[in-house]
Amino acid sequence: MTGTGAALYELDGITRVYGGGEGRVEALRGVDMTVAQGEMVAVAGPSGSGKSTLLQILGGLDRATAGEARFEGRDLGAMRDGELTRLRRETIGFVFQHFNLIPTVDAAANVELALAPRPMDPDRRRSVVAEMLDVVGLGHRTGHLPGALSGGEQQRVAIARALAGAPRVLLADEPTGNLDSATGREIVDLLARLRAERGLTVVLITHDEGVAASADRVLRMGDGTVLPPA
Repeated sequence: MTGTGAALYELDGITRVYGGGEGRVEALRGVDMTVAQGEMVAVAGPSGSGKSTLLQILGGLDRATAGEARFEGRDLGAMRDGELTRLRRETIGFVFQHFNLIPTVDAAANVELALAPRPMDPDRRRSVVAEMLDVVGLGHRTGHLPGALSGGEQQRVAIARALAGAPRVLLADEPTGNLDSATGREIVDLLARLRAERGLTVVLITHDEGVAASADRVLRMGDGTVLPPA
């Protein structure tokens, strides 16, 4: 399954600068890109190339210094903080390299945290949590603390948490970075399956060319810019 052709994200001339004077860092420099609805795009490049900053712009976690980032035609930079919060809560799921699980509560509770801002009947909440853990293959591990799970299982819990709010977009920042190659391959396959089954749009940040090759399309970054195709 590839993108439908309808543009979900459109970025024109995105620049992100941090600091000033001698401490000025230009993390992104005139980035142009489009992501189609239903597409799985990998953004590949070495550390420091601007990949994670780009993901923060796409997720509404940061604002561009210059240029325009549009989601379904809406300028992310022009949205108020409350609008961005609502967009993230209702539309976007995030998956990170370090899993970001709370170590003192079990897998089910970690997934349930994603539903905390939503008014929902307790029985329905438990049903959604159980369904999401089943979807990622962890229905039998719901009562286990993160410390009792393997790295791959922890990342599956994190993916279940990202799915709990029924997002239309998954933004994954180095989701295989803390995993061995075989487990990383399983996680990428899971993301691809979820994309196909649920019609998700997936943007995958990675420095691993093997992971990037799983996507419909690969954008390569260097020094804050999207590099021309080789």
